[in-house]
Amino acid sequence: MPYHSAIVVLDTEIPAYGGFSLGRCEGKVVLVKGALPGERVEVRLEEQKSDFSTASTLRVIEPSPDRREPFCGLFGLCGGCHMQYASYERQVKMKEEVLRDALRRLARREPDLSPSLVDGNPWRYRYRGQFKVDAGKIGFYREKTRDVVDAEECPLMADPVNGGLSKARAIVREGRVPGLKEVREIHLSCGEGTVVLLKTRLAARRKKEADILAAPFLEAGFAGVFVEDTYRRMMKYGEPFTSFSLGGLCYTVSPLSFFQSHWRLNQEVVAFVKKVLRPLRGKNVLDLYAGAGNFSLPLADEAYTVIAVEENSAAIEDGKRNAERNRIGNCRFLHSSAERVVVQERVHLLILDPPRLGLTGRTVEKVLSMMPERIAYISCNPTTLARDLRKLEARYDLESVRMIDFFPQTYHIESLTLLRMK
Repeated sequence: MPYHSAIVVLDTEIPAYGGFSLGRCEGKVVLVKGALPGERVEVRLEEQKSDFSTASTLRVIEPSPDRREPFCGLFGLCGGCHMQYASYERQVKMKEEVLRDALRRLARREPDLSPSLVDGNPWRYRYRGQFKVDAGKIGFYREKTRDVVDAEECPLMADPVNGGLSKARAIVREGRVPGLKEVREIHLSCGEGTVVLLKTRLAARRKKEADILAAPFLEAGFAGVFVEDTYRRMMKYGEPFTSFSLGGLCYTVSPLSFFQSHWRLNQEVVAFVKKVLRPLRGKNVLDLYAGAGNFSLPLADEAYTVIAVEENSAAIEDGKRNAERNRIGNCRFLHSSAERVVVQERVHLLILDPPRLGLTGRTVEKVLSMMPERIAYISCNPTTLARDLRKLEARYDLESVRMIDFFPQTYHIESLTLLRMK
């Protein structure tokens, strides 16, 4: 293969995870950034590994009919998006192909994917934004660097987030508060109100400085402000959460809890999971990695009992508040890791929504020992999903797998897998 940084022309074949398309140079695999399958491209070879190389597209010689002009002027500079050069229909198909390939290679399954769950609008979908701050610039890191690309707005963010970003930018640029130079990240969570989390370099127990720092954000109309010092100690001002509607429920989350930022699609996915798990009457539901009750709470009106297990104490606080506010008495929240939780009840239905690392070995053992009748596994990583399915296949049949596109314009892939005990 040509040496590192050489420029070559190659044809791309299939999509690969990470926003790449797979091509070949002198018979060796090359993962190409910035190309669509079926294109002829001129690329610069970059990293060389034992079994493949990576490359970046310099020029598209023969474009795919699915190629589009990127919508955002910062595309290619900002590291937040990866797929804007592809039509949305092609993005969905590429993610389905990557998911199918992972199941084929790693889980040794050949499933026909069920129809994907997607939203009608692949823009303005994020109701939480995390922005980097440096020397008056607010935006996102340039890919593989710590350089902040200044972004006036982001086309992936919902209007309330971009509105909050504009207010935060004005405060930072005005710079009248000394503590602003200590802010390194600004996180915006936008529901019925906008709550901001300021991650700072403030020394521990500097409450006076935090008070001064929070003041202009409260004056600008933010409903709540969280200030985190360098030791992750939190100081709170105003409202401690923002609220969303979830299947007719009032769902509250603080900036310290995870919630699915594509809220429009999240509501559809929650309703779909509830539908496919029916009948729920008389059933005990266990929700591992439950967050603030995104799946647990909507299921409680039909299930006999719902047990929500979550390791994040802030999410537990949010979940208990949500249950109380919605007068849900048959959903209880347990502050525990998935590995260590102890459940006395017979578990009929299990919901799994783990982080990217998937299920630990101990969690898989716990799942198999509980022997739930059915499992709904929401995954954010096709590779770890495939690995976990192999561990579960001895006792569970695969009902269906479908891709969920929670992150249009990016390479991230989520999915919903349904399993039934043999």
